[in-house]
Amino acid sequence: MKATAGNWLVVESNHQGAPPRRGMIVEVHGLDGAPPYLVRWDDTDTETLFFPGPDTHVLTTEQLHRR
Repeated sequence: MKATAGNWLVVESNHQGAPPRRGMIVEVHGLDGAPPYLVRWDDTDTETLFFPGPDTHVLTTEQLHRR
């Protein structure tokens, strides 16, 4: 996975009917856009260092708004 600051992470829920979790990448801590990422989460307005799993994908702001 590769991302830049300003991209969005979308973490799909494992629970039926639960919405995905979204967060904006504030900082990229890996080399060449690799994780971990410092993410500001929409649902809690907090920042955490995040290591994405297979249920996570990266979107640009434009892609996020088209969903």
